[in-house]
Amino acid sequence: MRLEHVEIVHVAIPLVTPFRTSFGTMTTKDTFLLRVVTDTGEGWSEFAADPEPLYCSEFVAGAEIVLRDFLLPRAAALPRLTAARLAPAVAGVKGHLLAKATLETAVLDAELRTYGIPLATYLGAVRDRVPAGVSVGIKDSLPALLDDVERYLAEGYVRIKLKIEPGWDVEPVRAVRERFGEALPLQVDANTAYTLADAEHLRRLDDFGLLLIEEPLAEDNLYAHARLQQRLTTPVCLDESLHDAAGTASAIAMDACRVVNVKPARVGGYLEARRVHDVARAHGLPVWCGGMLETGIGRAPNLALAALPGFTLPGDTSASDRYFAEDITEPFVLQDGHLPVPSTPGIGIEPLPDALRRFTRARRDLWRR
Repeated sequence: MRLEHVEIVHVAIPLVTPFRTSFGTMTTKDTFLLRVVTDTGEGWSEFAADPEPLYCSEFVAGAEIVLRDFLLPRAAALPRLTAARLAPAVAGVKGHLLAKATLETAVLDAELRTYGIPLATYLGAVRDRVPAGVSVGIKDSLPALLDDVERYLAEGYVRIKLKIEPGWDVEPVRAVRERFGEALPLQVDANTAYTLADAEHLRRLDDFGLLLIEEPLAEDNLYAHARLQQRLTTPVCLDESLHDAAGTASAIAMDACRVVNVKPARVGGYLEARRVHDVARAHGLPVWCGGMLETGIGRAPNLALAALPGFTLPGDTSASDRYFAEDITEPFVLQDGHLPVPSTPGIGIEPLPDALRRFTRARRDLWRR
């Protein structure tokens, strides 16, 4: 397979409701899609981060530069381009895992379409549908939170995740438990909002039977997470701290986490995401697939990944209408609390031309032979 043309499509899609975390509030999914054309076909992917470097160090404008000036020239220089050969080719570029994941996914989509292989089959999926959880952002009041949770449960979601931060943690969890009972699968996500000095406060969450507390402390501080885990009965789950399979193995060895959240973009793509899954599964840790408010282009391959055998907890692979009144692809619709795993070649989905045109802000060629 040979690279012929690469195009970036900048899109902005309004969210149905604002989504607030400890990093800030989002009202629009503002990112870009990458379209890769080869001598055998084309592939699509979605950049997972945002216009500003708040969730992570990467951001939309920076990723475009990295792709154009550093990653694509290396990919184009390969005599035979495959997804497996791409990672070694771009390894000399330090960091920029989300940009690398965007390129790898588009190349993988094009490659698998060429051979007629669905991504789920390629990765080793064992299910044709996956249970869907939903992430509930920080609200202005407890009644507003309870109304949202009630609505999501009525829609069929099988797990609730609450975003928390200092001042919005114990009481929201208590209110949800009191309203919806102990049987509800419930977890919380702190997005690095606490320090180890908050350990005694976070211990109060042990009373509520949570599935996990996600990334409570500063990312990459495995030692602090290990110290915190010693003081909690609630399993610590790492997200932003894990960047590859080797780092995941280290975190597990230190007992810095007892659950692993895999976000393919955060670890450089689906090939490394599968290795992270394998490491966690080999150590007996449950795995689940995180989300980045993806459009259908990003959601489809996440569903393929979430169908692997080690993904034993519901992920953030919510239905399209959780975030968008209209998506740029055919929508993913919740059925009995599950979403179907795409079964057609590649990532199994592509943009709808009319919808893509309405939400596109700009299109630019990044590379052409």
